[in-house]
Amino acid sequence: MMGGNIAAVIDAKSAVFENLVKELPRFPDSLTREQFYPKAYPLMYYTRVIDEKLKELFRRGAVKGTVIISKGNEATSVGMAIPFRPGQDVLGLLHRDNAAHMICGCSPYTLFCQHMANVDSPTHAREGNVHYGDAKMRRFPMISHLGNMLAPTVGGVWAARKNGEKVFGLAISGDGASSTGEFHESLNLAAVQNVPVVFLIENNKYAFSTPVANQFCCEKLSDRAVGYGIEGCTIDGTDAWDVYSTISQYLKTMAQNPKPVLLECMTLRLEGHAAYDNAEYVSAEEKEEWLKHDPLVKARKDLKEISGFSEQQILEMEQEITEEVKTVADAALTRPRPKAVLSNNCDVYCKTEHKTIEPYSAKKVKNLQAINTALDHMLSQDQGAFLCGQDVGKYGSPFKTCKGLMDKHGSDRVIDMPICESATTGFCLGASQTGSRPIMEFQFADFSTEAVTQLGLNAGTWYYRAGMNAPLVFRLPCGGGITLGAFHSGEYDGLWSRFPGLKLLYPFTPQETYEALMAAFYDSNPSVVFEHKLLYWGKAGDIDFDGDLSKVYRPRQYTQGDKVTVVALGAMIERVLTVINKYNYSASVWNPFILNPLKFEPILESVRATGRLLVVQESGETAGLADRFISLVTRECFSSLKCAPVSVSAPDTPVPFAKELESKYLPDDDRIKAVIEKMIGEAK
Repeated sequence: MMGGNIAAVIDAKSAVFENLVKELPRFPDSLTREQFYPKAYPLMYYTRVIDEKLKELFRRGAVKGTVIISKGNEATSVGMAIPFRPGQDVLGLLHRDNAAHMICGCSPYTLFCQHMANVDSPTHAREGNVHYGDAKMRRFPMISHLGNMLAPTVGGVWAARKNGEKVFGLAISGDGASSTGEFHESLNLAAVQNVPVVFLIENNKYAFSTPVANQFCCEKLSDRAVGYGIEGCTIDGTDAWDVYSTISQYLKTMAQNPKPVLLECMTLRLEGHAAYDNAEYVSAEEKEEWLKHDPLVKARKDLKEISGFSEQQILEMEQEITEEVKTVADAALTRPRPKAVLSNNCDVYCKTEHKTIEPYSAKKVKNLQAINTALDHMLSQDQGAFLCGQDVGKYGSPFKTCKGLMDKHGSDRVIDMPICESATTGFCLGASQTGSRPIMEFQFADFSTEAVTQLGLNAGTWYYRAGMNAPLVFRLPCGGGITLGAFHSGEYDGLWSRFPGLKLLYPFTPQETYEALMAAFYDSNPSVVFEHKLLYWGKAGDIDFDGDLSKVYRPRQYTQGDKVTVVALGAMIERVLTVINKYNYSASVWNPFILNPLKFEPILESVRATGRLLVVQESGETAGLADRFISLVTRECFSSLKCAPVSVSAPDTPVPFAKELESKYLPDDDRIKAVIEKMIGEAK
């Protein structure tokens, strides 16, 4: 992102820092205690000076947003980071880990630019002060849903090791994040899959203003490790050597026996949550007690007593660092503000080259067979591909779309996961960053709501925030009509279309189903494929796919007519076609097929020709996409309309269970017929 000349100047101005990091031994090499403090203390001090500079800039208005202060956490952040190998091991760092970010690849200049949101910000000024990382270097960018930071690290390590890399992971959470559901999901998943990740809890006794007494009742958070069948311990997080030596020993152990561990570091937060927080909720006595355990003071003392540094040597070192931090901050202050970009979908999707793949043809297949064949192709053609979900293995998934795949491709590539939809989604995201191409099946589309943060806010925004592709396929068996009730019958097309960065495909025929899965798999963006359950066993059809993926991304038209344009989704397409064919209406029937980013121009042209739009959807009136389609048509085709657009939808209620109730809930032939006749003024 920076020009070469600018980068060279900045590197020259941060020579002290560069030399400190360059000389650090990484695993499997290690430091003795005497060797450790001359390496660790300057990095701790560097972090403290940066904190002070950021506070100063915040008060001057040069830095805005959530400026998190790391003061008190330097020993944990420095001690934990030194053993890990930048660009090799997978790290999920949090907002009080500036030292770890810098030790593992982030320059002080980059850190300042991120906080200033200037043109050289690593997130292009799109993300907040602490929401940065370097996904290419396997430091996954942070999101504020802190528990959700863990699972991508697990997936990243798992996939890298699957590809033969002997890597480790470091997944950070705070005492507050340890209360989240995904904290538990991620530890359990890592334990089940034997993924060597150090889950490190930075326990500074407060989650923003909430004390630990209001968060958990166990004596130590590390006691929870036994529940996952892994090792856990609690150490003094204000002692940098204790943190470093513990991490180093864990890595040696995990190299021989790759299992996760849970490490609680009792650290400090010597100031408020952020630069704007005066921490009035902390008593004066408590603050005074904390200051007695300042990790920087402790490390400075050890630098003298254990490593033999003189006061003069330390003062000179500190002065050099202070001057360098000022120089780097001043350089960042000179950089211009980012240019405003107003174009829609700017950099939300990465570019995908729609290559030509192996053609496929088959006679008289159903959607279920088309899915199974497509999944088999993915697993056969790409050794980095794996399929995961609940009951996808021997059972073949609840609707048998995965039948036989585990027997053919093995249990390491067709993986039965614990019931943890959110962590599994995060796991897949992390795996996509280290060489794998995940395909995840949600047992029912309804269960995808468990993963809204991971799928919508993390995976969906990954390219926008991190600049890295996230090739992911998420399969959603959806829709009603088979009497399964409220928690197994939703479509959720409306929900998932609200998240930028996700590609959504909703096929109808076996040909469309095969094409949708192939397009999603070979796309470099996270893609969601809706599979209506009622259509699994629907009409058989031929597949004649020439392998050209560039032809897939388009709406599908089934009939032509000049009286009305009908847009329908999923099983409602079958109902619409039944009515149109039975009564011989002159109608153009369309399936948008690509729901996000919407390719609607051919449908708009159809509306301009017919002057009428009817949308038929199974989702509730406000839950589905009918309103969006009608809004687009009204805006773009208003002068061509002969009557107001109409939608036929289910009621805005949960899907009822009893067959008699569900049949009345779903739009039926009579409702569709009545609306068409009212719109075109013809009764048949």
